[in-house]
Amino acid sequence: MMKRVLSFVFTIVLMSGSALFAQTGKYGVGTNEEFQGPVGLETYSLRATTKVDPYQTLEYAKKFGFKYLELDGNLMKAIPPKELLSLLKKYDMKAVCAHWSFDELKKDPETVAKKAKELGLEAVGCAWIGHKKPFDEAACRNAAAVFNKAGAALAKEGIRFFYHNHGYEFQPYKDGTLMDLLIKETDPNLVSFQMDILWTVFPGQDPVALLKKYPNRWYQIHLKDLKKGIKGDLSGGTSLDNDVAIGSGQADYPAILKTAQEIGVKYYFIEDESPVVLDQIPQSLKYLGSVQFPK
Repeated sequence: MMKRVLSFVFTIVLMSGSALFAQTGKYGVGTNEEFQGPVGLETYSLRATTKVDPYQTLEYAKKFGFKYLELDGNLMKAIPPKELLSLLKKYDMKAVCAHWSFDELKKDPETVAKKAKELGLEAVGCAWIGHKKPFDEAACRNAAAVFNKAGAALAKEGIRFFYHNHGYEFQPYKDGTLMDLLIKETDPNLVSFQMDILWTVFPGQDPVALLKKYPNRWYQIHLKDLKKGIKGDLSGGTSLDNDVAIGSGQADYPAILKTAQEIGVKYYFIEDESPVVLDQIPQSLKYLGSVQFPK
């Protein structure tokens, strides 16, 4: 009964926003002649749906118009790999990448590579480095070593490795931050990075400056915006109510997307962690589909 009610609610929401989804351009949903994407979905955005019915998560992603997915751990646990691949084929969607935990990548990157290969992924990411607060140089150097080793194991299977920042990495270090140290201590042939826009703005960093500083290291971007008026810090964590529709928060998205496209960022994934994700994803797609770059 609960599944049917949820499905009905989602259907009404999607029908009410159907005009937005019809505006898919030749570069895919959430794009236009200037911003060409491609724009995908981090399925963690629909985690509440996955808990009730993981199959509906894929159906809703398809109805939103997404072709590319970043899989979250809950969905991968809920649907066996072969069945998941079959469903992705049915919906004409591609699973590009997924995140695994730091501990899994540290203990057994070969098994992670095997699982990723089963799903046909082109990349594996890590979104959190276990550490005692505050994040420090020792933890940073240890993470760099883990990432280099994991990157090498994944590369043997033709799979790329990347790290997703979460804010705490921007602790001051020498003439920069520990994020600078992490980038410099990882092998550019083995380790790439996924910039989370909210978790770059939240600790007071400039996404455009970082993209330009390391133009060959940014493989993907997590599209996420921080509510205006929120003053961040270096704690890291989850965004929740601080997460607003893209283009309505603090991030300078026209400048960010222009720079990201210029340096060759390959994928852009919407990750919406708000409690009103169904309302916000259509708003975010509409904004991305109309954004104009600064001249």
